[in-house]
Amino acid sequence: MSRLDYSHAARQRSKPVTDTKNKKPLNKRAYGSIPHLPGSRLGPNDTYIINEGQARILTEKRRDGFDTIVVQEKLDGSCVAVAKVNGEIIPLIRAGYKATDSPHAMHHLFHEWAMAREGTFKFILEDGERLVGEWLAQAHGTKYAIKYSQVFAPFDIMRGDERIPHDAVLERVMHEGFWMPPLLHVGGPLPPSEAMQMLGERGFFGAEKPEGVVYRCERNGRVEFLAKFVRQDYQPGCYLLEFGGTEDVWNWHPDGAAT
Repeated sequence: MSRLDYSHAARQRSKPVTDTKNKKPLNKRAYGSIPHLPGSRLGPNDTYIINEGQARILTEKRRDGFDTIVVQEKLDGSCVAVAKVNGEIIPLIRAGYKATDSPHAMHHLFHEWAMAREGTFKFILEDGERLVGEWLAQAHGTKYAIKYSQVFAPFDIMRGDERIPHDAVLERVMHEGFWMPPLLHVGGPLPPSEAMQMLGERGFFGAEKPEGVVYRCERNGRVEFLAKFVRQDYQPGCYLLEFGGTEDVWNWHPDGAAT
């Protein structure tokens, strides 16, 4: 695929947006917070731990044969989304604003990358839906040895607050060149220790120790709830300037820069 002509604005660190006319196209956040499992490393702003009953379903004993537990590697990038609103494709940041309103260069790169695939997203999404995923271009707390095709890893298709099941997401995106976060397990409960053991020392992208895993409980064709497990020695955002990094670290960049 030919290299895109990314704009100067996308290459530079942008100034924070203060214009109050900037609105959220969905009138809400593009994606919320996933609660932690007991024993997971909490971030500085994390207070949400899943309740004991739900944790037991995911890791020890399901209610009955209708519970299906899906476990994937938790990828460490920037949560973004592509929404289809009245037939228009709109790249969004997690907070729900347009990617072009973000103060961060990585989100302007995401906008350009996504709009170059506007037709693909129109094909994947029904009106009112959004495809949510991890934008891995810039390293946050984990470096990745990714291919160009892996820079965006979709994990959810949502309408409002409702998610569609994992296999339905996979069916929509697998033929369009997208790689979902690596699938570790589908079936009954799985202890976090076993899930982390499956990841190994380098996860599936082979650069650094993986951050953790994400659990989904699916039942009767619906996603009921999610939870995540993050290893205790993980250092969130250690490669970002605002958290002590010395320079931007890119897993992938249109100029070919990767460090």
